[in-house]
Amino acid sequence: MAEAKSKVGIIMGSQSDWSIMAHARDTLDKLGIANEVKIISAHRTPDRLSEYVSAAKGNGLQVIIAGAGMSAALPGAAAAMTALPVLGVPMEGKVMGGLDAILSMVQMPAGIPVGTLAVGRSGAVNAGLLAASILALGDDDVAAALDKFRADQTAAVVETPKDD
Repeated sequence: MAEAKSKVGIIMGSQSDWSIMAHARDTLDKLGIANEVKIISAHRTPDRLSEYVSAAKGNGLQVIIAGAGMSAALPGAAAAMTALPVLGVPMEGKVMGGLDAILSMVQMPAGIPVGTLAVGRSGAVNAGLLAASILALGDDDVAAALDKFRADQTAAVVETPKDD
C-alpha cells in the first residue's frame, strides 16, 4: 500500500514465508489499511528485529503481524519488545505441519501476549482482519471498510447449491 504512514507492520522470518504472509498484506490492502512488509528473523537478524520493533510505535505502527515457522520465535520476541498488539501466524512446517509453530506461539509466558491465529493462509487472512478490527476501534474509515467486507462476504454465500 503506497501511503505515507503504515499502520500495520507485517514481518516474517524468511522469504519462504512470503507466499503465506502476502495474504495478510492483500487483506489489509483490500481494506485500505496502510502497511509495510519486512523479513526479520528472530535468530538470524536479532539486531534488525530489535531496531524495527523498538521504532514501530514511533513510526506510526499500531499492530504487528508476525509470521514464523519451526520454533516460531519471531512473534514472541517482537511481543517482548513492544506493547503494541502482536498477531502471530504459524507457518506450515515439514516436520509437524505447523503444530510446532502454533505451540510455540500459544505457550507465551504471562505478560507477553501473542494473538495466535490459524496455520497458513487462513491465519494470514484472519491476521489482517483482526488487525483491521483493532484499528477500527479508533478509526471510522477502517470500521466502515471492515463492515463492508463482512457484508460482501455474507452476500457472496449462496442459499441453494448449484450443480457443477
